[in-house]
Amino acid sequence: MPIDYYIYLSVILFSIGVTGVLTRRNAIIVFMCIELMLNAVNLLLVAFSKMHHARAAVSDAATSIGTDGQLFVFFIMVVAAAEVSVGLAIIVMMYRNVHNVDINFLNRLKN
Repeated sequence: MPIDYYIYLSVILFSIGVTGVLTRRNAIIVFMCIELMLNAVNLLLVAFSKMHHARAAVSDAATSIGTDGQLFVFFIMVVAAAEVSVGLAIIVMMYRNVHNVDINFLNRLKN
C-alpha cells in the first residue's frame, strides 16, 4: 500500500482532532480529540518507519534500520497513558466541584 494513503488518513484524523479541540466545550470530548491527534502522529511514525525499513531491507535483509519510529510510538503510548490518568483525575475533580464538565467552568476552580 502506498505511503500516500497513510499520510492522507493521518491528516484527516489529525484535522478532526484539532477541530474537536477548538470547537467543543465538553472536557471529555476534548480529551478524546487530543488522543485522536496522538494516534494520528503514531500512524505516521509507523508508516514512515515501515517505508524506511523497506528501503533499507533492499540492500541488507538483516537490517534493523527503520525501527526507530516504532520505538517512538511506544514512548508516545506511555506518555498518552500517563496523560489519560492525570486528565481523567482532573475531569473527575472538576465534576465533583462544579457538577459539570464544561471547559468554561474551569475558572471557577481558581477560588
